[in-house]
Amino acid sequence: MLTDSLHPSFKFNGQNFTKKTLVIYAKGLITNGQEYEIAIGEFICEWLSNELLIKVTTSGSTGVPKTLYVTKQHMMNSAKATGNFFNVLAGSKVLLCLSANYIAGKMMLVRAMVLGWRLDVVVPQANPLQGIKATYDFTAMVPMQLKNAIKEINNIKKVIIGGAPISESLGHQIQTKKAKIYETYGMTETVSHIAIRRVNSKKRAFEDACFKALPNVILSTDNRGCLVVDAPLVSDGSIVTNDIVKLISPKKFKWKGRFDTIINSGGVKLYPEEIERKLQSVIKHRFIISWLSDEVLGQQLILLIEDPLLALKAEDIFNRVKLINTLKKYELPKQVFFLKEFKETDSGKVHREKNRNRI
Repeated sequence: MLTDSLHPSFKFNGQNFTKKTLVIYAKGLITNGQEYEIAIGEFICEWLSNELLIKVTTSGSTGVPKTLYVTKQHMMNSAKATGNFFNVLAGSKVLLCLSANYIAGKMMLVRAMVLGWRLDVVVPQANPLQGIKATYDFTAMVPMQLKNAIKEINNIKKVIIGGAPISESLGHQIQTKKAKIYETYGMTETVSHIAIRRVNSKKRAFEDACFKALPNVILSTDNRGCLVVDAPLVSDGSIVTNDIVKLISPKKFKWKGRFDTIINSGGVKLYPEEIERKLQSVIKHRFIISWLSDEVLGQQLILLIEDPLLALKAEDIFNRVKLINTLKKYELPKQVFFLKEFKETDSGKVHREKNRNRI
């Protein structure tokens, strides 16, 4: 079987394990652990079972969460590709600070067991480095964690960021950090990332850095301009995405936004994600770009802001937005709306459709 043995260098919170003792330990986490530990224990038991498939759930950020089954062989191939690309090999000290309920957290566990990492686990919270004095070779985070751990991030040599795009303001904050920080592109169907871009390299600006495909990955686009991924080591067949990209070569692209969130305002196609990255520097609350039906424009661009106290003023927001020199005239929101609390997906991302429907 693929998972009959663990890499001899693998450690979990400083302890060595055989397959048998790790299963016993994992069952203990399921019985007595905290919520995040239960998820870890359940996945380890599933991984070390005789089944060849693993059940995974998509985040639901672009629709209803889906249950998928991926092969352990594909997950092992992905783990080895990550280890080789980042040169994080056996004996490396690595931190897991993501939930094992989703593919990103599961893959950190797979990499550790397959590659022989010394894995430490912490609560998957907003600042996972708070109070931690140890240094690590590698970790994976979401942008919110990177933002909150910005003061401590140099304690990690290499950091991969996924789950959502890094905003322009956060991208500029990390330029002086000595930690090597990478934004990843991938999805549950590709068992984690298939493309990477360095976001704090002194060689090029944050905005100019392209995503580069990992080895054995070929990229193309369909007639909508959406990315098509051929990655035979991690997926059977081509994967047609809903991500609008500027394809530079079969190995490089720039991400623009989601096909299913495009706003057509007066015949101009607007990408909410691109506009949101520009607005991050002047709006500190959570927000999204959305639209309302309009007799003249078809879809009118609007801005939704989460404001628990409902204390913000639309005029102040407009004044701030107008100061952004990278914002094109047609990217200026026509109206601003405030909601006390955003509706979220199960994985904690802002649910675009549900919040737009509340206006």
